[in-house]
Amino acid sequence: MRPAAGWVYCCRVTNLAPSPDAVLRAYHEELGPGQQSALLSWLAFTGTFAGLRALTYSIRAGKGPFRNISVGGEHLHHYMWGIGLLSGVGAVAVRGDEQHRRHPAVAVCYGAGMALIVDEFALLLDLKDVYWARQGRISIDLGVGAIAVAGSYFAALPVLRRLQRERKHGAVAPGAPGPEAVPEPEADHSTA
Repeated sequence: MRPAAGWVYCCRVTNLAPSPDAVLRAYHEELGPGQQSALLSWLAFTGTFAGLRALTYSIRAGKGPFRNISVGGEHLHHYMWGIGLLSGVGAVAVRGDEQHRRHPAVAVCYGAGMALIVDEFALLLDLKDVYWARQGRISIDLGVGAIAVAGSYFAALPVLRRLQRERKHGAVAPGAPGPEAVPEPEADHSTA
């Protein structure tokens, strides 16, 4: 069927990125509660670790508004906040009911707390502040970063496969606009 005279046919350009609704739907339909918690934990770990690296490098370089936090002249290392978060997660796991244990905030706190601790693992292992020693700092950053990204990827694999199937089969989210006809702009026939 051809559009009426004076109309131009427009088609929708396919976006390769799935819509947020499609991602959320796949998340809920493809992952069980335990898998959802695992994915949120990995994503929180990855995001927190990356944010910590950026933050600590900016503090070390003296750039940006952030500085180290000290109390009574003693630097508060961020592993302490991680231990606090994991203590809270442990309390919920031991005492909380199933609804609280499966809450997304618990998974996010677990992943973020682990990143806060793992980021300063060398300090905890040697019990001295070797955090910025040249030997191995970059390789540790890359190694933990690669593990974080790989863990997030594998935890998200069922969701990613679902989104790939939907894209391959041309599934359109309900309510998404399809191709439509729009009026052609009128030509200006006036003379000056």
